[in-house]
Amino acid sequence: MGRLLRLLALPVAGALLLMGFASAVNGLDRDSREESKRQLEEALRRGCVACYAAEGIYPPDLDYLKEHYGIQVDEETYVVYYDIFAENLMPDITVLEVEP
Repeated sequence: MGRLLRLLALPVAGALLLMGFASAVNGLDRDSREESKRQLEEALRRGCVACYAAEGIYPPDLDYLKEHYGIQVDEETYVVYYDIFAENLMPDITVLEVEP
């Protein structure tokens, strides 16, 4: 009986180790995606501020930011909601990750 338990312990321990490793990799991937999303939001806001400083108005739309301030959006990964209220108010910017 003790021998049988020892024989079963190795595969069980290996499976638990693999599950722990997979969980850690998934956590790192999730953290990386969140960081990329945060960096995109930050780049959009910096572009808006740069436009306001240079032109005295905030960009009228996202395409203007892309064209004149070099902002790049991976549209297969992110959806950007860019809502402008007035030329002198910072736009409301929301970045959402596209579900695979």
